[in-house]
Amino acid sequence: MALQNSNTFDAIVVGSGISGGWAAMELCKKGLKTLLLERGRNVEHLKDYPTANLNPWDFEYGLNNTPQFKADSPIQSTGSNAGNALFYVNDKDHPYIQDKPFMWYRGYQVGGRSLTWGRQCYRLSDLDFEANLKDGVGVDWPIRYKDIAPWYSYVEKYIGVSGNKENLNQLPDGDFLPPMELNCIEHHLNNSIRKQTPDRLLTIARVANLTKGWDSRGPCMNRNLCSRGCPFGGYFSSNSSTIPAAMQTGNLTLRPFSIVAEVLYDDTKQRATGVRVIDTETRQSYEYHARVIFLNASTIATAGILLNSKSKRFPKGMGNDSGELGHNLMDHHSSAGASGKHNDFKDKYYKGRRPCGFLIPRYRNLKGDEGLGYKRGFNIQGHGERSEWPDMMNFGSFGADFKKGLTTPGPWTVWMAGWGECLPYHDNQISLNSTQKDKWGLPLINVDFSFRENEEKMMDDIRNSCGEMLESAGFTDVNTFNYKKPGGSTVHEMGTARMGRDPKTSVLNGNNQLHAVKNVFVTDGSCMTSSASQNPSLTYMALTARACNFAVNEMKKGNL
Repeated sequence: MALQNSNTFDAIVVGSGISGGWAAMELCKKGLKTLLLERGRNVEHLKDYPTANLNPWDFEYGLNNTPQFKADSPIQSTGSNAGNALFYVNDKDHPYIQDKPFMWYRGYQVGGRSLTWGRQCYRLSDLDFEANLKDGVGVDWPIRYKDIAPWYSYVEKYIGVSGNKENLNQLPDGDFLPPMELNCIEHHLNNSIRKQTPDRLLTIARVANLTKGWDSRGPCMNRNLCSRGCPFGGYFSSNSSTIPAAMQTGNLTLRPFSIVAEVLYDDTKQRATGVRVIDTETRQSYEYHARVIFLNASTIATAGILLNSKSKRFPKGMGNDSGELGHNLMDHHSSAGASGKHNDFKDKYYKGRRPCGFLIPRYRNLKGDEGLGYKRGFNIQGHGERSEWPDMMNFGSFGADFKKGLTTPGPWTVWMAGWGECLPYHDNQISLNSTQKDKWGLPLINVDFSFRENEEKMMDDIRNSCGEMLESAGFTDVNTFNYKKPGGSTVHEMGTARMGRDPKTSVLNGNNQLHAVKNVFVTDGSCMTSSASQNPSLTYMALTARACNFAVNEMKKGNL
């Protein structure tokens, strides 16, 4: 599987999550002998999903996290439960430093967070790709929608995305499998929204959950246990799809338990030559070499690797001529929204546990500044359901009436919140700590991030807007909220090695190459120049497939 020796390959991919799995598959299918490095343990599809078919009562403590897990992982335990905690890191073993509160959720295993992602897949539009230029914020994207549109289609057709076409400029349609179905309360809310505000609509979420069998996977069984790993392959993950496809080519070498400490650079050749890896179990260091390197370790970790990759040419980190490496960290805010209950439709219910909610696409600032006091916009995500027994428990009751109350469905309710854009602020950043090290001797990462006035004003609008839509639809007990969640909580961190047109103000060019090191590509969330408001994973995958195609063509031309 290797070339000249066991440590030399055509390509190296760092990280096996959503974008890393795609990079490995694309490069292997194009004939490159590829080494896929993962810092965590191996997880094989089907074999390593031990909780996938367990009932809540099969867990020793139900689905509650143990005090020990909470103590060892104060961050990860807030975003996981006993059913999927095995796919989250131990914070005590993998510390980082929060200059301000920031939730860094991580999955160190083969497949990364592709095992636990929310699976929502939305295209960015030119409203998003042109926003920085028009608003004078950050730097201009070096690509436009037409550059990535065919790659969106390429990815959608492979992973399987279910959804409705809505013919919206701000949310381009894709190549969809049949959509999942809204329930009656969601249809009612949509009808009210369209009547009150014709420029808005409510549609079913577009998700990488299969509504029919696809590429020998699925269909989705509507269990809504996706984050435990799906034995049916009902949703897309690296483990169920891209990594097995890469393996089938015979060109993939997978090495788990491998932390990439740095990318190696040859000052004479002016190119990267490979990576230095620390074996997490033995703590021995190894060097692996390749003609091309793809960094897909996730936004914060990828920037950390590049910052730690110092040489005479790059004393402040590889590719950091602009000084922008590690800066412009973004995450969507998803704290503000509203909930309410409705007293109609008591004769209706639903079947199964649909693994997605609804989406109200962006409707603010579509044609420029609408005088709202903030730039950009948000989409609204939510779900409608009937209250069930956990929602209605009253420990002060007992007897037959109590039992009847628990076994009778309660009123219809809707919960909805805004997923809002975060602007690329230079001083939202990650950096390497100069004194504190982890147990492998690598610098701890400092994260310094906060939402600003623009995001706060947007949250106010989201809260009020959601409340108004529910009240107009006849909901009662409407409660507007802002959870004030810190950065990282939406798990959409991005932007630390942004793409741009000018090497003086960006890290990557329009092909996801380091401006100064053409054989190093970054196609995970690090590359994002702005955040838009859409869930970003589909864009990561499309950019990865596009960059792999470019890289292989450049190799054939002798340019890499």
